[in-house]
Amino acid sequence: MNSSPTEPKLKYVGLDVHAETIAVAIADSAELRSYGNIPAHTHALDRLHKRLSEDGSQVRYVYEAGPTGFALCRHLRGRGISCAVVSPSLIPKRASDRVKTDRRDALTLARLLRAGELTSIHIPDEADEAIRDLVRGRLRAVEDLRRCRQRIKGFLLRYGRRYAGKSSWTAGHLNYLSTVKFPFPAQQIAFEELLNAVKDPADRVDRLESALSQQIKHWKRLPLVQGLMCLRGFGLINAGSWVAEIGDFSRFAHPSQLMSFVGLTPSEDSSGQRRHQGSITKAGNSACRRAIVEAAWQYRLPARVTPTIRARHHGQPKEIVQVAWKAQVRLCARYQHLVRSRKKPVVALTAVARELVGFLWAIARIVEGHPVALRPPQQPTRTSSKAPDRPTPAPKKSVPKSHLVFPETRS
Repeated sequence: MNSSPTEPKLKYVGLDVHAETIAVAIADSAELRSYGNIPAHTHALDRLHKRLSEDGSQVRYVYEAGPTGFALCRHLRGRGISCAVVSPSLIPKRASDRVKTDRRDALTLARLLRAGELTSIHIPDEADEAIRDLVRGRLRAVEDLRRCRQRIKGFLLRYGRRYAGKSSWTAGHLNYLSTVKFPFPAQQIAFEELLNAVKDPADRVDRLESALSQQIKHWKRLPLVQGLMCLRGFGLINAGSWVAEIGDFSRFAHPSQLMSFVGLTPSEDSSGQRRHQGSITKAGNSACRRAIVEAAWQYRLPARVTPTIRARHHGQPKEIVQVAWKAQVRLCARYQHLVRSRKKPVVALTAVARELVGFLWAIARIVEGHPVALRPPQQPTRTSSKAPDRPTPAPKKSVPKSHLVFPETRS
């Protein structure tokens, strides 16, 4: 009788990674134990793997995403070793667990990995991460610029100085700031220093935007960036930010998953027969959520292909241009319908932003070679087998539905 081949033994290793040390815990089918600490270097990790796999076991590693980045994960995967990185916010925790140490964190990771209760995050390649660093550097510069401008407004408001114009930080507003004078030299010096502090982040934003436009030209995801730029409200910065943060759109099987990833789905608190939906979750990628809401403001106006958008359409596939125009027709009508229904403008814009994510997903699928099906413009009439002679009722007036047909989600 032939003996069946034995399955390899599995070892699940939890790593609590820090700048200098790594706490290691091991879980297998028999026990869960702490291994101790090792130096936070790749050669120390190689020695650990050699020691754990010398008996023929398959070793799987996991650690939390943090300031140490993805260097360890890339190193292990480069050697063909399974390694996952999980988000700290997605790790199950007991409410009664009030003790946190490196050893306990490593043990928790190993135990949850063995139980299959951890969800790994997407690891970008080095080129995508480099563009993402540039995008996030620009975002930090914009935040610094906003804070500096707010300090100037607060300083003027404290002394009753108010600008009579409509828009701030325009040429007229800057001319007004140059004419502001205070009675005491100390106040004038403090005000001039606040004005000088605005120049550094403003120049930094310009430099980073120029560098971003140059680096994207040599990026492998340039076709996807150009495809997203066909949409209204998506210039180079917004499109580049979305592609840099999301990376591979194919990991989202349905647009609702992408909507949930950026935190635009409504929160819910339901129990029994009661169902209550609240504000959006605001969970996930905040940079993408901010960019999509900024783009949604453009859909307050009637659908129109401006010369700038028409220039972006040049050289793009016909399917992408059709999806971009369908997005305008759908979302502009959607916003007007919600406003007429007495919805707050911010609520209407959030709803438009959520639906805009679906069109982003559709364009990404087209660029990746997996186009979505297009719904024919004619609405099919409903028939009933119970009453075939009954005339079909007239359809109710509503917002025109999207022509995109998305695959069904599996519950």
